[in-house]
Amino acid sequence: MIAWQPDSPFNELPAPPGTDVLETRAVLKAAIAANTALAKLDQAVVSIPNPTVLINSIPLLEAQASSEIENIVTTTDELFRHLDDDAAADPATRETLRYRTALKVGFDRTIERGLTAATAIDVCSTIKGREMQVRAMPGTRIGNPVTGEVTYSPPEGRDLIEAKLSEWERFVHADDGMDPLVRMAVAHYQFEAIHPFADGNGRTGRILNVMLLIEAGLLRMPVLYLSRYIIDTKNDYYRLLLAVTSQAAWEPWVLYVLAGIERTSNDTLSKIEAIRALQDDFGMRARAVTKGGADSEFQSVLFEQPYCRIKTVVSRCGVSRPTATGWLNALVEAGLLQESKVGRDRLFINREFLRLLVRTEGSAGQI
Repeated sequence: MIAWQPDSPFNELPAPPGTDVLETRAVLKAAIAANTALAKLDQAVVSIPNPTVLINSIPLLEAQASSEIENIVTTTDELFRHLDDDAAADPATRETLRYRTALKVGFDRTIERGLTAATAIDVCSTIKGREMQVRAMPGTRIGNPVTGEVTYSPPEGRDLIEAKLSEWERFVHADDGMDPLVRMAVAHYQFEAIHPFADGNGRTGRILNVMLLIEAGLLRMPVLYLSRYIIDTKNDYYRLLLAVTSQAAWEPWVLYVLAGIERTSNDTLSKIEAIRALQDDFGMRARAVTKGGADSEFQSVLFEQPYCRIKTVVSRCGVSRPTATGWLNALVEAGLLQESKVGRDRLFINREFLRLLVRTEGSAGQI
């Protein structure tokens, strides 16, 4: 095993091992369960009548959770309020909204040209709101946030880091029969260990996770995100990452990630089922209090994101402003929507939908 010291740049970071090391009996058993859960999620997403509800909302919740890991904290209310216009948002909200944009950038780049080091650069640049390049300056150290003790020093030197990223890219696309979920777990460790950028590595790495699943054909839409699982098991996440570096302890790390995929897939599937049930119930109640407000396009607008504006209904439903206002006001009077003012703008909030989106599905145990 390569000698490693926490306060010395890990320039000898080895390439990931092969399937003979990684795919142990325990890993293969866990991979079956994780793949089954992920396949059920993928099928549910493509069968939902309006997948936009997930494409708009779940990535935003992922953006919030992933940013929270980096101590960038905002609220769901703030994110949805400023989704269409972030000029008045606070810095944390704007940075979190950039993460959501980076998810879309990563998805588009992966579809266009595959998952590459260039994709990672584009994603990180979008997150940070400026052009990011591979680190050139030495001295990057990762420390314990409580004690300040250095726990890891990533490789140094632009040429070396670029070579490590090329190695990572070859591993991602290797034709070696490795289970894609195992590959994702290992590729995530490798990317975080390379730590190619001066900032934004964690958030970039978490976006690349789902892009690998997209490229592997396991997901058709980007709706599986592990940030909430990582928050719930944060100590395990960092402990097991470090154990790969210090002890080449691959099996516990891969099992941790597979457990996260299974749990998150099941949680997201439950959320989809709950959204569909709420849409049906909400539509029935809406039809009882509005004329024309039960229009299917109008119902879709109310469930694409929890905050709705009059101009959105006018544009999407092809109706006049008075008609759109009448529909929304009727739902407010019936208690189905809640009105809120932001400057001169009126927002109509689907609180039931919002509560469902932010609901967590049970806590993870310690690994």
